Amino acid sequence: ARRPSGCAGLGLCCPGRDRGCLSAGLRPDGSSGPCYCDQACARALDCCHDYARACPAIPCVVSQRSAWSGCAAPCKTTYRVRTRHIIQEPSNGGESCPALEERAGCVEYWTRQGTECQQSLIPALITTGGFGKARKKRAAADGSERAGYCVQFQLVSLAPGCRRGQRWMSGLRAGLRLCVECQPPALHRPGQRCRGDGAAGPQNQLLHWQAVGNQRCKGTWRRIRRLDTCSCPSVHSFLFI
Repeated sequence: ARRPSGCAGLGLCCPGRDRGCLSAGLRPDGSSGPCYCDQACARALDCCHDYARACPAIPCVVSQRSAWSGCAAPCKTTYRVRTRHIIQEPSNGGESCPALEERAGCVEYWTRQGTECQQSLIPALITTGGFGKARKKRAAADGSERAGYCVQFQLVSLAPGCRRGQRWMSGLRAGLRLCVECQPPALHRPGQRCRGDGAAGPQNQLLHWQAVGNQRCKGTWRRIRRLDTCSCPSVHSFLFI
């Protein structure tokens, strides 16, 4: 009987480079002789003529990603996760499997018991101090004017997105001392304070801020002190939202 040749005749399909995965017969270039049915033969150009048909590349197949999990821990910057699993392993040089786990940054502002986290994690929303004059005029007109206050901060860090924002954002830089005024209606909160003023946290705690109108402009600062009136130059004066 004639000896089977090629990959299909011997039932050969081997991973990697395997010198024992040897057959005989026609090669892709039309010559005859020893030929291989291992995964590396395509690179070595010594496959049997029927390797591609007998050993088709089977790619990895994965499931759809799961829904995002909750944050890994409350009240601090952590991560959330979504996963997928392998449905079909790759073979015969098929495309390998992608990463099965994906993580994304995450901040959870509520504890597992449903209470609000410390203020240090909640960004202070600020805008240029020029909006303060209009606020005071409206408050005086409707009789709701109440004394506000000012908080002085030292800027620690800011995102590159601030450079592409409005003119007042592009002037920010680390180390600057900024004044942020707390006026109604931002003062309409329990304790007559503005959210993000840092009064509830320990001294020198790193606090977060974000510019209104440009989500890419954000950073951190440290509270220096509370003032009755702001004493910073107008270009470095801001307003809690």
